[in-house]
Amino acid sequence: MSTAKIIVNPYAGRWKARAAIAEIERACKAIGMDYELTVTNGPGHGIELAREAALEGFSPIVSAGGDGSISEVVNGLMEAAGQGPAAPLGVIPLGSADDFADNLELAKDVETACRVIQEGATRVVDLGLVNGRFFDNNSAVGLEPVVTITQAKMKRVKGTPRYILAALQTILTHKPWHARITWDGEGTYEGPIALVSVGNTRRTGGAFYMTPRAEPDDGYLDFVFAEGLGRLKLLRLLPTTFDGSHVDRPGIAYACTTRLTIECDPPTPVQAYGELFDLAATLIEYSILPHRLQLIVPAAGKVRSGT
Repeated sequence: MSTAKIIVNPYAGRWKARAAIAEIERACKAIGMDYELTVTNGPGHGIELAREAALEGFSPIVSAGGDGSISEVVNGLMEAAGQGPAAPLGVIPLGSADDFADNLELAKDVETACRVIQEGATRVVDLGLVNGRFFDNNSAVGLEPVVTITQAKMKRVKGTPRYILAALQTILTHKPWHARITWDGEGTYEGPIALVSVGNTRRTGGAFYMTPRAEPDDGYLDFVFAEGLGRLKLLRLLPTTFDGSHVDRPGIAYACTTRLTIECDPPTPVQAYGELFDLAATLIEYSILPHRLQLIVPAAGKVRSGT
């Protein structure tokens, strides 16, 4: 193991990550980790820092922050790697939802997470790609990214309740989109939609099991879409997303694919996990990159703590 680069998004978890910097440094020094720590200064900076660190030979590259922070670091790693192998990714989860860490059963407390990174055991997982943007966990068009926009404006509510409240507000004000959806050259749907959610793992937003059958290393993206359901039906559907049972309800389609194309009118925002990178897309193209990311995970038989 060479020198680790730890990239901290101080805003993650509503400044939770900034408060954890001293604890991260204490833990790294206590276990003898050779590291450099740097702090992002705004949206997109994590991509730049991760790309530079990978090109300079740091390994592993560690994201200390939330799901959006991980997404930026992943994109920086992939930009640096090109078609070659990417540096391994370590995660110190410090976000509001920490979906990726929970889905991959990563350690949630700082000291344990640092020890896992120092030990360096890895698992190879898939990545998704949407309109040139990589994502490790989830991406979506329609209602879901609108929920992301809504929750970002909330100041007094924190954590998972913020996402749930934002979902309720969005459902009550949304208008359906018209879309043509095609996947793997066989499946086709054309008509009104409320949302399309694409998952490399099962949970998003801290509570929503939008793609409950997804596996992060099976070579497929799972996706679910809701036809143009009315507000009342969507409100009734919302609680079923907490356990994934929505996929068996009328008006909901669920499938696995290696490629997915969505043509949408009017334009829709697009998020690739936790990060809105297009507010008005009319053509959205997804693909899977099998076994593309080396993720540092607890060694086999190790007991996780802080989860």
